[in-house]
Amino acid sequence: MTNKQSTEGQPSIAKAALFGLCPQCGSKTLFAGLGQFADRCENCGLDYSSFNVGDGPAAFLVMVIGALIIVLALIVDAAFRPPFWVHVVIWVPFTAALTVLFLRMAKAALLAAEHRNRAKEAGKDDLS
Repeated sequence: MTNKQSTEGQPSIAKAALFGLCPQCGSKTLFAGLGQFADRCENCGLDYSSFNVGDGPAAFLVMVIGALIIVLALIVDAAFRPPFWVHVVIWVPFTAALTVLFLRMAKAALLAAEHRNRAKEAGKDDLS
């Protein structure tokens, strides 16, 4: 017999990440600010501070978005040869917006995955 967690009423990890939904009840209560988690879900009381999302998504996103921006900037430069200030005006806000948007989604996805898989930090009880 398998010990499966009931997922009835819970959003998928992708849906929770895209819309900032609580991974337990599906309410839109995951974030208190642009990229900051709320302390707990106002609907079901799930404590978001008990999850350890960390900075992993940020490091990964910086590399991916940085590579994407460099490729796009090189394509624009080769096609149009704009002055440097045009690149600054285009790519700085675009980079900031992509980073905030995707960091928010990546953090939400990681928290939802931790909740779904009942992930926790290892402790003394986990040693064999």
